[in-house]
Amino acid sequence: MKALSRGRVMRALSVVILLLAWEIVAAALHDRILPTPVAVLGRLIAEAGSGELFRQVGITLARVAASFVVAMLAGTAIGIVMGSSRRWNLLLDAPLLVALNMPALVIIILVFVWAGLTEFAVVLAVALNKIPTVVVSVREGARAIDAELLQVATVFGLTPSTRFRLVYLPQLYPYLMAATRNGLALIWKIVLVAELLGCSSGVGFKLGVFFQFFDIASVLAYTAVFIGLFALLEALVLRPLEHRLAGWRT
Repeated sequence: MKALSRGRVMRALSVVILLLAWEIVAAALHDRILPTPVAVLGRLIAEAGSGELFRQVGITLARVAASFVVAMLAGTAIGIVMGSSRRWNLLLDAPLLVALNMPALVIIILVFVWAGLTEFAVVLAVALNKIPTVVVSVREGARAIDAELLQVATVFGLTPSTRFRLVYLPQLYPYLMAATRNGLALIWKIVLVAELLGCSSGVGFKLGVFFQFFDIASVLAYTAVFIGLFALLEALVLRPLEHRLAGWRT
């Protein structure tokens, strides 16, 4: 318990030091290129007061959630197949390599050209960028599955679905959690790029407008909101979930 409290204090202290350093440098430069944290906070309060912040962030979060669910479901299924079957792994390895090295911007442009500037196209473009990394992570997890545990489960007469749920899936949890963390960190950034290129709403669209007016304070205000939201998600959801899912290992 003391170690946990000490860790929280150290994280909070690092944030305070970062903000102080930012304030000192920004005050010394006294330039629009680097507004102070106080100026950024002022812009954040103004955007929140008008309701625009909540509307745009809500739109982007909905796209992030949809893209994340599609990417995780598709990537997990493909990863399990590739990790469990040498034939399928050899068959899909080349397409996976191409997908991993395809620039995100190219995928977004191609999907917009082929599917139009629609919500479906945004979700599809973002999911296609994330699926390959999920596949790689889950494939490695599927390869590391302990076959002896599965054999024991078979001997005890467990049905295939029960075997998958109670024996197979728990061994994949660390890999799924890694894919989840990486996915959330990557997907919201790709969503912003997609919104900047082909949407008339969302945080990415707003950042494009702020860029045109050289409004760096607003850019940093919206960025801070997203960083704060995903930091809360990590602390309140992902870490407790990881401890619960991985509790059987200890």
